[in-house]
Amino acid sequence: MTTTPPPSGMAAPNRPWPLYRPCSGIALDLGSARTRAWVSVRGTILDVPTVALPGDGDGDVHPVRRGAIVDTPATARMLDRLLRHRLPRFGSRLIVLTTPVLGGVAFRAEARTALRTLRPDTVLTVPSARAVATADGADLTRPLLVVDIGAHVTEAVLLVDGSVTDARRTVLGTSDLGARTPATRIADAVTEMVKLMLEQDHTPQTFDALRRGVLLAGGGALRADITYRLSERLRHPVRPVPAPHTAAVRGAAALLASTRVHPSTAVDGPPSPGRPH
Repeated sequence: MTTTPPPSGMAAPNRPWPLYRPCSGIALDLGSARTRAWVSVRGTILDVPTVALPGDGDGDVHPVRRGAIVDTPATARMLDRLLRHRLPRFGSRLIVLTTPVLGGVAFRAEARTALRTLRPDTVLTVPSARAVATADGADLTRPLLVVDIGAHVTEAVLLVDGSVTDARRTVLGTSDLGARTPATRIADAVTEMVKLMLEQDHTPQTFDALRRGVLLAGGGALRADITYRLSERLRHPVRPVPAPHTAAVRGAAALLASTRVHPSTAVDGPPSPGRPH
């Protein structure tokens, strides 16, 4: 069967996308204290401690600390135990992984190495702040300030048109709070980070985002004392995203759902521009 090309100047008829192997997907938020995963074939969120069974040594292993993967083999063992049996045996596998904005190349490289245990065809990464904004359904055409207060790390991130333009981090989280470390310490640390962002931004974007209101995520957003003191110090609205402790993985799941139907996610296919990478 032969086909005749359309005459010059006439658009080619729309063609259906080619067929691809069935794709199972995982949205993964690999935190210092908790690991959260959403598996497409099950549609539920798994929420477990970030703890691996011991290898050659004794005792449990905490492979992620202060936003960094410190034990890649242990991370691989944990992911294998948690997820391998939940994936179908056949079909391609796509993973959307949230990453700390300031985790850098090292976090992504170690995470990709650990994820090899699941034999993925494609691993896409997305900044946690972007995933949080996606879960909230935030308008990304306007500057947005996202503060993510985790167990071990707190990040303040400025998103402009959905991309990270500035970010600050402190190795302080809810696990550090106690009688000698009140909630005001986290509020003070976030306030200082935002202050530096304002001082070093020669555009109105950071101020516009602050005036719009801070989007708060992470386990720290579940604490009313942190939210209240943060809004008091910033003197602008602070709004926790719904279910803030699972916002990042839910945002990754939403991106996964939209990405799985695009032909750019076929095996060995590069992600399309503007999508997670």
